[in-house]
Amino acid sequence: MLEETYGHTPAHRAFDLLDVYGVGYEEERASRKKVRLGIIGAGGVTQSKHLPAIWRLRTIWEQIEVPAVAKRNERDGRKVEEMYGCRWYADYEKMLDEEEFDGVIVATPDDLHYEHTLACLERGLPVLVEKPIARSLAHADEMCRLADEKSLVLMTVANKRYSPPYRRAKRFIDDGPVSDPALYVAKFNLGYDYVWILEQGTIHIFDITRYLMGDVSSVHAVGVNKYDRNQLGYPVDNIAMTLTFASGAVGNIYSSATALSFKPWERVEVYGDKTWLAVEDQYELILYDEEEGPEKHWTPIIPNTLIFDEEFGGFMGMIENFTQAIRGHEEPLVTGWDGYRAYEINVAAHLSMHRGEIVSLPLDPAAADDEAKVWLKQT
Repeated sequence: MLEETYGHTPAHRAFDLLDVYGVGYEEERASRKKVRLGIIGAGGVTQSKHLPAIWRLRTIWEQIEVPAVAKRNERDGRKVEEMYGCRWYADYEKMLDEEEFDGVIVATPDDLHYEHTLACLERGLPVLVEKPIARSLAHADEMCRLADEKSLVLMTVANKRYSPPYRRAKRFIDDGPVSDPALYVAKFNLGYDYVWILEQGTIHIFDITRYLMGDVSSVHAVGVNKYDRNQLGYPVDNIAMTLTFASGAVGNIYSSATALSFKPWERVEVYGDKTWLAVEDQYELILYDEEEGPEKHWTPIIPNTLIFDEEFGGFMGMIENFTQAIRGHEEPLVTGWDGYRAYEINVAAHLSMHRGEIVSLPLDPAAADDEAKVWLKQT
């Protein structure tokens, strides 16, 4: 029987420890050192993902406090202050100077990630920064190098790595039965035209691609602006990419900004020797490992009172990993350099479409940024 390891999450306790209500693990969690997290940015992602995940962790005895958040918009700031009892600052630097934090979540607009992350790192604070890590490879490189120089935890939001179907898929690849894969196929549908198709959507797939398959060595991307509906003036609305991996495997990624988002959202397939697996919509894992035997499925056929979106979507596991890394009890499952490499694939796709040729990795950060700006018609 193939088993899943969830760590000490509710799913692990329910299925492995037969402890549905989580009463068997509260003493260990309650004994942990309290971690005080600040949050820069209190918009939709913070309100719908990060804070609910933190409060869900608190209900199962994880020792986390959120003393304060920073948000320029007063309406959002006051809302979070009232709902979660944390102080609101309009000025993030004032918050960092006046409050005592053990780490900070940066969940601001993409082009502010660099400024806000550096401000935290320079103050000696570990950071969990939203994806993409930055809107510049050179900035991302500087962020990662500063964290290394100061021996600080820098993690990038890659919540899919912490989602049970992808974690089990990773285990099947590392330990069998789908070991040493030869082929990878992934697709990601945005279905709306008001975000950047690669940077703000498919970046998740770029990270999970590296998580499952290892480093990418080349990218060949082609795209079309078939419907010309993108509100941001993005050059393409549908993209097909061919990848080669350092392992010798090959793969394809398809991404559409004009599809229907929820029919379905994403699919990942990994092919080994006479065996392959698929993860459907970050929800169902399917394994095919024998010619005549049945396909094998893993789906969350459990009441929603047990598994919350915050957990199954990966945010609880990611934030707990961040707090445990701050305490020095765990290594980050996703680092700043992982965020850099995911964004490097993103930039390589831009360069490939601009040049009409295969682009090899790694890239020179500054030169790649300059060329990508020309492709995106940025100044």
